[in-house]
Amino acid sequence: MRCYFHLVNGHEIIEDDTGVEVPDLAKAHAFALQTIEDVRAEAIQFGESWQDWRLDVVDSSGTVLLSIPLEPILH
Repeated sequence: MRCYFHLVNGHEIIEDDTGVEVPDLAKAHAFALQTIEDVRAEAIQFGESWQDWRLDVVDSSGTVLLSIPLEPILH
């Protein structure tokens, strides 16, 4: 299945118009987590803030399959 990884906050959407072919939702989730780690590392390097942003994983019909916040959740 092809999944797209959109960066979303309350006001903006940075759409992934290419997507990635994955065999199942578990692989899409793993890819999303790696993408978030990459975004966080870049944000730290450039002093950017991704506060209130999330990564939405959507299928080709636009249905949101997963939604993961970019900020780590502290317990």
